[in-house]
Amino acid sequence: QVQLLEAGGGSVQAEGSLRLSCAASGATYYMAWFRQAPGKEREGVACVYTTSGTTYYDDSVKGRFTISRDNVKNTLYLQMNSLKPEDTAMYYCAARSSWIAGLRCLRSNFVSTWGQGTQVTVSS
Repeated sequence: QVQLLEAGGGSVQAEGSLRLSCAASGATYYMAWFRQAPGKEREGVACVYTTSGTTYYDDSVKGRFTISRDNVKNTLYLQMNSLKPEDTAMYYCAARSSWIAGLRCLRSNFVSTWGQGTQVTVSS
């Protein structure tokens, strides 16, 4: 069973930057970042497939967020630039350990392990 430990997050003004990190123990098929704002469903932000390194982003963060992975440290990162108040949410690191057909890494129901979450607050 993969375990995930997140770090980073905090409060920043609009147009500022933050970086999240997530240390993983165990093998993963893909890793992802999700977020959940109060009263809203959890949504996929970005994901990366472990072997290929292929990344995918939700349209709302394309060009502003960058997901990356250090395979030596087994750590996932999310660099968030040009932050907007609407990016305010609890951010969760996620992983899936086994193969699954199709592009599903931004869908929460296929995640096998969740991190504890870290709050990101962007003020205007």
